[in-house]
Amino acid sequence: MNPAMRRYYDVRAEEYDEWWQDEGRFPERDRPGWDDDVAALCSAVAALPPARTLDLACGTGFLTEHLRGEVTGLDQSPRMLEVARRRLPEAELVEGDALAPPFAPGSFERVFSGHFYGHLDAAQREEFVRVARSLADELVIVDSASRPDRADEEWEERILNDGSRHEVYKRRFTAEALAAELGGGETLHAGAWFVAVRSR
Repeated sequence: MNPAMRRYYDVRAEEYDEWWQDEGRFPERDRPGWDDDVAALCSAVAALPPARTLDLACGTGFLTEHLRGEVTGLDQSPRMLEVARRRLPEAELVEGDALAPPFAPGSFERVFSGHFYGHLDAAQREEFVRVARSLADELVIVDSASRPDRADEEWEERILNDGSRHEVYKRRFTAEALAAELGGGETLHAGAWFVAVRSR
């Protein structure tokens, strides 16, 4: 990911979970059904069988903590990893590039990723899938659902609590479109705000 995006996530690290937890500036936004969809998504992640899992671009570990089994988290942002370490003291957390992770082929049973895939352009998404397939037989992707009020692909301006403004690329998916990009898969969750697909 480019340096501007790395800076964005470093700056956003301490406030990132406000987005998940509907805190800070987010209660002012019109997000009907948000809390229920977050809860349903977390339940779907927790229902996955235990596995030796690599969470690529784990961020603050909000979804990572619902994964069962031996979990390794990787993220490029040191400040995101600081938050994740407070949440996941037992997990192995590694600073690194999710498109070039420092692990040998076949090191894991599952690769998981939440809200990273949709920040990649088409060529990067293809590379991500290739890398993930080399590391594990199972791939689980969580990302933003297609919505009638937003384009599936766009650049968004995001304003953080310190007033800084950042341009962020975003791709949203139906469960079917996401599964197709992964080469087939089953829908684990398809809500108003999130989709999750498992591909093996």
